[in-house]
Amino acid sequence: MSDLNKKYSINLDVKYPHLERIDVTAIVKEVKEKWSNQTLTQVNDSVVRLGILEGEFHWHKHDNDDEFFFVLEGQLLIDLDGRTIELNSYQGVTITKGIMHRPRAPKKTVVLMVETKEIVPTGN
Repeated sequence: MSDLNKKYSINLDVKYPHLERIDVTAIVKEVKEKWSNQTLTQVNDSVVRLGILEGEFHWHKHDNDDEFFFVLEGQLLIDLDGRTIELNSYQGVTITKGIMHRPRAPKKTVVLMVETKEIVPTGN
């Protein structure tokens, strides 16, 4: 098990097949880890992931794919080279492929992420 796998709980397996209701509130209540990432469903060549985040992730990038973050509740800060994007509830941003970034959540934050299924959340 790598150090990153010890620090973060990341599940790449699709939890919900098509036509099955997804209950985000129930998932949030179940998660005990400070940094959890669960793949909810697959939509064509992309996946929708749920992040339940508190603390900071490491600097990383995705060489071939963009990724979209949308905050449901809480606050997500995404550090870029020279600036920080602040996202609060019901705000989102797309991070362009190849851009180094570091997500941080100063308090428990619930985030939807949309990205291709090829993306490994820990980066390239």
